[in-house]
Amino acid sequence: MLIFGLSTKQVLLATLFYVCDVCGNQAAHQLIKRTRRFTLFFIPLFPVGTRYLDTCTYCARTLDVPRDRAEAAVAAQGSPELR
Repeated sequence: MLIFGLSTKQVLLATLFYVCDVCGNQAAHQLIKRTRRFTLFFIPLFPVGTRYLDTCTYCARTLDVPRDRAEAAVAAQGSPELR
């Protein structure tokens, strides 16, 4: 019997402050890197997919962000590099 599945790991890359497109408030936005991995017997083996998400902390609006824009935002803030 094989036990396999997917697991998700989230990493907060940066916290950015700007006006939200949906609610119109100056609020903190969290830039999150979400990586899904294939697991075998609860051991993560290899990544299946990576997404970058921007979440408004005021209204909870979440958008997908292209990798190049996420890297540029992290570099502009002076945070550690993406892995």
